[in-house]
Amino acid sequence: MSTVAVDRLALLQRLFVLIAGVWVGSLFTVGYLVVPTIFANLQDRQVAGMIAAAIFQAEAYVSVLVCVTLLLLANALIKRNIENYRGIRWAILVLLLISALTCFGFIPYMNALRQEALLLGVPVMASPSASLFGRLHGISSGLFLIQSLLGLWMVWRLSRHPTSP
Repeated sequence: MSTVAVDRLALLQRLFVLIAGVWVGSLFTVGYLVVPTIFANLQDRQVAGMIAAAIFQAEAYVSVLVCVTLLLLANALIKRNIENYRGIRWAILVLLLISALTCFGFIPYMNALRQEALLLGVPVMASPSASLFGRLHGISSGLFLIQSLLGLWMVWRLSRHPTSP
């Protein structure tokens, strides 16, 4: 393999790890620092929830975009015989599925329940949909935990095992 090809391959790998690392860092920052801080410092839980929902929605859109980008990069690396990315590609597919479910399923449904409650003049947790909202929140929280841990595993795996063609 020529020096230019090896340099290009190294660039693709570094780009993959950089994007994945920054993204996973954003998951941990949003989910385990920013949102808990919002709830800890705002007395109105309804306002805190609305701010947290907007932040999680933005993170979900970013997650879909990042997962598609990582999937394309993983495919390019696999085509260049970097076998380490075969397992990583499956992890990315799971991460993309979770991101899409969250972005296009759970968040819009929970936002609709929140808006419905606002029309009734009550917080969502005092509305007739409170138990449904609670279940959706629990499921989406579990998916977020899986997403952040799987992303962390992916970055850890790639940082510990440098690959070459």
